[in-house]
This record gives sequence, structure tokens and C-alpha cells, in this order.
Amino acid sequence: MTEFFFFFFSFFLLIVSGSSQNPNPNPNPTPSAVHDELKSFGFPIGLLPSTTVLGYNINQTSGDFSVDLGGACKITLPPDNYLATYSKRITGKIDQGRIARLDGIRVRAFFRWWSITGIRSTGDNLVFEVGGITAKYPSKNFDESLACEGKHSAS
Repeated sequence: MTEFFFFFFSFFLLIVSGSSQNPNPNPNPTPSAVHDELKSFGFPIGLLPSTTVLGYNINQTSGDFSVDLGGACKITLPPDNYLATYSKRITGKIDQGRIARLDGIRVRAFFRWWSITGIRSTGDNLVFEVGGITAKYPSKNFDESLACEGKHSAS
């Protein structure tokens, strides 16, 4: 069962992240302060939506962080219209090249929502953790932020 899940999850992420075209017709040309913070820790800005960040807090000693969005955010990932959702608050622990204890980002695949629990950056690649399973994809696929779709939920 684990091998079956890993195969399909890897295939899904490969499809979602395999597009080298700019999927966002309206990229945010000037990153916000939290996007700059992501870059300073070795991550691309496309890990967060481009237009809905109300505020953020990073404890420089512990690495604990929170990002407050204007509400829950939905993004359709090209090319096959997979959904990713961001809660109105995203939390975790960040260090150079590593986000752990991530809470608030999920992706829908195979009729189920999967929580992304961690992300590692090696510069050229990102390794996404979903429970005990990992998948590696090129960082360049996340060089630009996508805007949230439709109205943002206050929940």
C-alpha cells in the first residue's frame, strides 16, 4: 500500500511541478517582506501566495513562525487543475534550508486532502514531506507566487 501511495503521490507532484511555463498570468513583481524572508532562508517565494499576506512573525532564536493571510486561500496548480489550500494562518519552524512542523498547507490528490508537513531546500530542489513520504522537485517551479482565487474565506 505504501509503495502504491508513493508512486501516485510522486506522479501527482511531478505533473503539478513539471510545467516550466509561468503558470501565473499576474505574478507579483515586488515580493512582500515575508517573501524576502523566505529567500533569506533559502526558499523560493512561490511557496506562499502573492497577494494575501497580512502579517508574519518569525522568532529569530527558535525559528518558530506564523504567517497570517487575509483568509483561507485556494490556488489551482497547473497544468491539470489540482487544488492547494492555505489556511488563514500558516505555522511551523524555519531554519536555513528547512521548514518543519508545517501546518496550514494542503494539496488535493486522488480524492483526498494531504497536509504538507515539511519542506527542505537544497538550492536547486525542494523536498516536500507529506507524513513519512517525501518527493523532490525543482525549486525553479516555485520561483513566482500565485494569487489566491476568488473570495477569501474568513475561516
